[in-house]
Amino acid sequence: MIKFSVCIEALYNKLPFIERIEKTAAVGMKTFEFWGWGGKDIDAIKAAKDKFGLEVGTFGADAGGAIVDPAYRSKITDGMKKSAEVAHKLGCKSLIITTGNEIAGVSRDAQHQSIVDGLKVAAKVMEAEGLTLCLEPLNVLVNHKGYYLATSAEGFQILDEVGSPNVKLLYDIYHQQITEGNLIATITANIDKIGHFHLADVPGRHEPGTGEINYKNVFKSIAETNYQGFLGTEYWPIGPDDDSLKMLLEMTKDM
Repeated sequence: MIKFSVCIEALYNKLPFIERIEKTAAVGMKTFEFWGWGGKDIDAIKAAKDKFGLEVGTFGADAGGAIVDPAYRSKITDGMKKSAEVAHKLGCKSLIITTGNEIAGVSRDAQHQSIVDGLKVAAKVMEAEGLTLCLEPLNVLVNHKGYYLATSAEGFQILDEVGSPNVKLLYDIYHQQITEGNLIATITANIDKIGHFHLADVPGRHEPGTGEINYKNVFKSIAETNYQGFLGTEYWPIGPDDDSLKMLLEMTKDM
């Protein structure tokens, strides 16, 4: 079954933050997500979530700094514990983590190992708290020049080296189409290692149907696996936000 999580950092972003939650419910979606929790009114988010009967799909964890840099290693546990507290308050089971940008003058091998070591520290907190942490590769060709982790292959390798069932990959369909393509084969071969999806079309990062990705086939392939998580709508629509979400529901109504 395909389950969407409305990214309210992208959708309804011209509205005050809490009003975006109401709009999510009004269009018929059951779940929303957002980026980092720092500086946000978590009590207000919880109140709106409860009022409209919604679920929080995921949000960005605070690792205390870039996990690609071992200088921040000592801050990871505290950052993960604080993020876990927010997750429990919101009834959320999944968190997102990024690597940070490449460090000039440091080998890729050393940075890779720092990410593995940092995630092992984070994994202990996730396991104790009953949460899943999702590591996100990003494309460096269009949007995130300088970011360390671009390929899903290295992402899955990192997960294997971390060796925790509570650390998975956030597979962003938009980013991986730009980076490597081969979407369906990669997704289906690695579905047990994927904890969350993000979606947008290429080029432009707009709603499905505006670019080159055959999203109906991608959704169908995901629906035919044992994946139980969410697909986050991290796109900036060309058309009305409501219409784009209704289109996704219509496209996947039998999946």
